[in-house]
Amino acid sequence: MSLWLWILAACAIAYVTKLVGYLLPASWLENPWVSTLSHGVTVGLLASLVAVNTFVSGTSIVLDARVVALGAAAVALLVRAPYLVVVVVGAAAAALARLAGMA
Repeated sequence: MSLWLWILAACAIAYVTKLVGYLLPASWLENPWVSTLSHGVTVGLLASLVAVNTFVSGTSIVLDARVVALGAAAVALLVRAPYLVVVVVGAAAAALARLAGMA
């Protein structure tokens, strides 16, 4: 199968997934169980993406400037800093860690 066929298949799957969401009856979506499940899946997916992008490089686990940036951003979130401040604090922490010699 060529690359373009895989891309078209992925587009079709994404479209059908969104279409099914629109076609579901509202009574199914108003169920508290569905709401709880969707919130849990969202948090789990976001946490796994952050963990993989922070601690993995290629096929190995690494501790580098990204970990320092994540920690600094977490502290900024704990003190309820605005989102833009959190991003700047994380970027500055990563820059300082790299300047100090962390890869």
